[in-house]
Amino acid sequence: MNILQKFFTRINLNKNSKSYNAAVIAFLLMLLIIGVFLSISFGSSKISLSEIFNAMRQGDPGSKVYKIISFVRIPRTLAAVLAGCALSVSGAILQSVLNNSLASPGIIGVNSGAGLFAVLIAAFFPANIYYTTFAAFTGAFVAVLLVYYIAKETGASRMAIVLSGVAVSSFIGAATDTVLTLKPDVVMERTAFLIGGFSGVTMDRLSFAAFFIIIAFIVALILSYDMNILALGDETAKSLGLNVRRFRFIFLILVAMLAGAAISFAGLLGFVGLIIPHVSRFLVGYDNRILIPVSALLGSIFTLLCDLLARVIFAPYEIPVGIIMSFLGGPFFIYLLIKGRRGQLYD
Repeated sequence: MNILQKFFTRINLNKNSKSYNAAVIAFLLMLLIIGVFLSISFGSSKISLSEIFNAMRQGDPGSKVYKIISFVRIPRTLAAVLAGCALSVSGAILQSVLNNSLASPGIIGVNSGAGLFAVLIAAFFPANIYYTTFAAFTGAFVAVLLVYYIAKETGASRMAIVLSGVAVSSFIGAATDTVLTLKPDVVMERTAFLIGGFSGVTMDRLSFAAFFIIIAFIVALILSYDMNILALGDETAKSLGLNVRRFRFIFLILVAMLAGAAISFAGLLGFVGLIIPHVSRFLVGYDNRILIPVSALLGSIFTLLCDLLARVIFAPYEIPVGIIMSFLGGPFFIYLLIKGRRGQLYD
């Protein structure tokens, strides 16, 4: 990331200036477009750009290339973009609102809640497995509401929310293990969900989640200035006239919408919501009005890259994208902790 900062400095763009932020966003957009084309082109079988354009222009349903692009590559690419955007933005919101550099969707029970409801559908309603998307989304909401209710009874402070999230995650994890013990047939489904990936994602499955991701992203952008105020601390925010409890609840709901929708079709992908906001702050600072869109772009690029590697490293075989993310994200997060003032969010 320092390389990018030096590059923009050399072309006379000072960090945190409007021109610098615009250049960073334009550069990331260019990388995202390149990543989309690479994702559609590469896989177990390579498809050239000319073949892609010809197949989509002709629109022949009987064409093998058209089928691969329309029913496999495009849905998978969109899934990676949406999941990366949703998880990274939800992580950025949590880290700002809770003033905790280690905050991520898993810390307030979103992951565990979504996982439990998905396992319940697979265990007791196997004929309706298609509704796993709605179940995971609902589970994330229930977990967030439960965490916020417990925290509200103890003051709804940042620390109360974090501790409530840990307690709720532990309880939900025990409930999930109980279901798996009683219904061992769903262990494989649970394992795939825990690792995370985009194999088998369809446009029908994406459409429901995409709606909520887009709405939540837009609302997060609109409320980004209030997020800046809330990040200053509870007492400061109150002195500036912000209703701390109300806005913290709104932001937690946005996190549930973003992370829950992404988890519903991608599984429990790790590190995106934890690392990408840190990298974004290295690039553009702490202003959420810029941080949110930059996190969305970086998250999408990172997820596309991991998914592409998962498909091509051992082609024609494929490994789950969650494994690639863990291999890349784990060491990089350790690096952030060492170089980034041991994970402190603010100076």
